[in-house]
Amino acid sequence: MTDAVPKRSAAWKWYVCALLGLATTINYLDRQTLSTVSKRIIDEFQLTNEQYGRLELGFGLAFAVGTSTFGFIADRTSIRWLYPGVLVLWSMMGFFTGLVESYAGLLLCRTLLGLFEAGHWPCALKTTQWLLKPKDRTMGNSILQNGTSIASIATPLLMMATLTPQPGSWRPLFQIIGLVGIIWALVWLLSVRASDLPLAEADCERPAGPLGKTPHDDAGADASFLSVVLSRRFAVLVAIVVGINVCWQILRAWLPLYLQKSLGYSESRAFLLTSLYFAATGAGCICAGVATLRLHRSGMSAGRARVLVFFCCALLTTLAGLLPYLPDPGKVAALMAIGFGALGLFPCYYAITQELTVRHQGKLAGVLGSLAWIVSSPLQPAFGWLVDVTHSYDLGLTLAGEAPLLSFCVLYLFWGAEPAAQRESQPVETVECVADAASP
Repeated sequence: MTDAVPKRSAAWKWYVCALLGLATTINYLDRQTLSTVSKRIIDEFQLTNEQYGRLELGFGLAFAVGTSTFGFIADRTSIRWLYPGVLVLWSMMGFFTGLVESYAGLLLCRTLLGLFEAGHWPCALKTTQWLLKPKDRTMGNSILQNGTSIASIATPLLMMATLTPQPGSWRPLFQIIGLVGIIWALVWLLSVRASDLPLAEADCERPAGPLGKTPHDDAGADASFLSVVLSRRFAVLVAIVVGINVCWQILRAWLPLYLQKSLGYSESRAFLLTSLYFAATGAGCICAGVATLRLHRSGMSAGRARVLVFFCCALLTTLAGLLPYLPDPGKVAALMAIGFGALGLFPCYYAITQELTVRHQGKLAGVLGSLAWIVSSPLQPAFGWLVDVTHSYDLGLTLAGEAPLLSFCVLYLFWGAEPAAQRESQPVETVECVADAASP
């Protein structure tokens, strides 16, 4: 038997969620700096839209490799050390991006950034799953995910404050953000004890969590990872993660260019509208968590509440189909609504994945993330090619906006009945696990 874990206060778990949200902010600051100044990057390195899309492709394919790799590692090592380790590595890649002088160097840094950034999500989701009850997970994941919006709002504003007419004035911000990541790693190590988070999956017995409980494990503590992957619900999760990521990643990468080249806004105006768009995504993310909590408190099960909120968010992203027919002010308003829905989908998705397994959560998040990036990344240069050929962003944005609704249809039709354990059974003090050398 392992020693009992000292209990933490109830507020501590939300402090950790806020710390996870800050890590997401750093993650997206490193990611969004490139797309925010994409027009300058294209001009300075003399790129086509398709070549710019290849930068996103390199990032995405490396992210696909990294998310599976770090997902497996997360289930076999201490999150307390793995998490700050990957964060420091991706921060270094962001720092070096500010130093490159060639397209090849830019592509290399962007690819390695994707590889190491991928470790964030398995570590973060394993943390919220361990700390939070099912009814709280959508809210906790909303706080975690909302860091993407905070970063995406801040990046254009920071660029406006630091950019000058001089070529290369975009570089210092990459380096500053890289240094911030190292500070986060130190704060994490001071805030989280080794006993607060799960250790390797091979431990024969898991202690109660830092709040005196362990998470619900609907799939069973000793279910093999293979049985999880071969389940119907895993296939449903694949359809969900692909659909929501196609929508989010296309808009994230191409919005600044769309505003400048298609709608004709100046760089500074496009920066402001991009910040406004991501403010809308942040509002959607938090509202998804709040709405799920309120629906649950009104008597709806946590699972049904997530599905309903997911559906509402997916309906909003379909407004992308109206973009070709709206006047410019209407396009901007539609973009805000699309962003509201696009990020609201993610906390619902994360909470749904956490219904499947505890023991293999890191691997599950990693494999699903890999599949999402494998599908969405090749669409980036394809989107750029489509823009080069048609001289329009309309068709690509329309197709991206419809993808989440297709994901909802798969979720609604094939997820199946909600397990009894998901309806808030009482937590147990320990979860016995089997050290099975044959399991993946």
